[in-house]
Amino acid sequence: MSRQKQGEEAMMSSLNQTVEREEGEEVKGETSHFTLKNAFWHGGSAYDAWFSCASNQVAQVLLTLPYSFAQLGVVSGVVFQVFYGLLGSYTAYLISTLYIEYRSRKEKENVSFKNHVIQWFEVLEGLLGPYWKAIGLAFNCTFLLFGSVIQLIACASNIYYINDHMDKRTWTYIFGACCATTVFIPSFHNYRIWSFLGLGMTTYTAWYLTIASLVHGQVENVTHSGPKKLVLYFTGATNILYTFGGHAVTVEIMHAMWKPQKFKYIYLYATFYVFTLTIPSAVSVYWAFGDQLLNHSNAFSLLPRTGWRDAGVILMLIHQIITFGFACTPLYFVWEKVIGMHDTKSICLRALARLPVVIPIWFLAIIFPFFGPINSAVGALLVSFTVYIIPASAHMLTFRSAAARQNAAEKLPFFIPNWTLMYVVNALVVVWVLVVGFGFGGWASMNPKETKQRHRLPPKLAPEAPHPPLLTSKWMIIAKEKHTQANTNTQARNDCRAMTGYALVVASTALQSHCQWVSPYHIHEEYRPNRKHQHIMSKIEHPMNGGDRTIYLFPKTGPNDP
Repeated sequence: MSRQKQGEEAMMSSLNQTVEREEGEEVKGETSHFTLKNAFWHGGSAYDAWFSCASNQVAQVLLTLPYSFAQLGVVSGVVFQVFYGLLGSYTAYLISTLYIEYRSRKEKENVSFKNHVIQWFEVLEGLLGPYWKAIGLAFNCTFLLFGSVIQLIACASNIYYINDHMDKRTWTYIFGACCATTVFIPSFHNYRIWSFLGLGMTTYTAWYLTIASLVHGQVENVTHSGPKKLVLYFTGATNILYTFGGHAVTVEIMHAMWKPQKFKYIYLYATFYVFTLTIPSAVSVYWAFGDQLLNHSNAFSLLPRTGWRDAGVILMLIHQIITFGFACTPLYFVWEKVIGMHDTKSICLRALARLPVVIPIWFLAIIFPFFGPINSAVGALLVSFTVYIIPASAHMLTFRSAAARQNAAEKLPFFIPNWTLMYVVNALVVVWVLVVGFGFGGWASMNPKETKQRHRLPPKLAPEAPHPPLLTSKWMIIAKEKHTQANTNTQARNDCRAMTGYALVVASTALQSHCQWVSPYHIHEEYRPNRKHQHIMSKIEHPMNGGDRTIYLFPKTGPNDP
């Protein structure tokens, strides 16, 4: 009875705070009961939180999950998605419980959170002390930093599928400026329309991938041999771990709600919807293209260019800017608190103060032009701790005493009848993620041989080509011969680059630099006359734009060739 009273008191205290907020909103709307600003800008309902969670949970990983299925195989891919989806929902529940516990304790001390957004590291500090604050701050900020970098890199990578006239680094400059506009969105309370649109965009893209793959059908001699290697298996598993680790912003989303107590199962409901997007699309693309996905970490690269695909690319670009805002907004809050601008009401002043956060993210995105390997590394090294190990450990330590368990603001969930089972489940989460996610996942993501192969893709040659090319016998013979610049026409000679072992003629200025890495291209044979000889040339067509960008490789056919 005492425990129930304590819980009711905590909830009533939080409810009073909620009523104050709602009354403030009503004061704003006294002159007009319905405005576009209220409809699109002020969102704090459970539905808004659901849209925010679902929209933030699936972004660029939607395009890399087929690649993960090629590494894992269909059965393991589906099992890991369901398992990590449920595991992520459970740790999101733990985070929400700790938030309610922290807030109820502070409100009993008459602490006001007016003009202050509670963050995860503050919850850890209030419940466990300054050392846990430092741990939470370090992991959370680093994860969100690289999460923002990944979204910015993905923008530059995806736009290349519809416009390759500029290199990826230039596109990174452009989209960095676009993403910087998120500094004008004050908090997650103001993401109502963007969350709704973002989820609609990923829904379209997911079903485009599914339908387009089924319509395309299986490629000739398709093979489905995954899993091939342990290193690839755990790399794919860690990418899925990263997929369902989007609740690094859970506390901020909860704080934006009018009634945070309703959040407990919202992340689970969002995950169920995400399953309807990720599983059909990944299975369909892998069914159609099989092991070819091992050389294409972005699903767009294998599908023919159509208006439907271009629409999917554009929608994903917009969604990635929104997701950038989701990942970066908690960093904005941290920076505002550091410089004392967090309670500033002026949107323009806060936007100006936030700009220094965007600059290092912009810089890192320019340095690292590939996001596929980063997904796995971030998943293993950061997501493992940030959204799985730390919440489960913090929950066990917070309620380690009998008094804390007796006075807990939130009751145990219906599926865990007692605290002993709760501790067992939390311990299993910590051990599993520490061993499989961080241990094996970290080993696979940082494996020297695989890392070297995945990181060879140069920034000016798009799109993703994480593994070495599957060379044909003809290509291998040509590549082993010693060649010099071929005697070609003037335009080709001007574009020709003499590479080690062979010569490349680049008929596209966008691909002129770093053109030795050719794994995303289709290789064909073609005969073309020259002044003295009939040169055999390998024609490598750019699959992203119907072959209008071509690389030619000329073998040396005689001792007198220049």
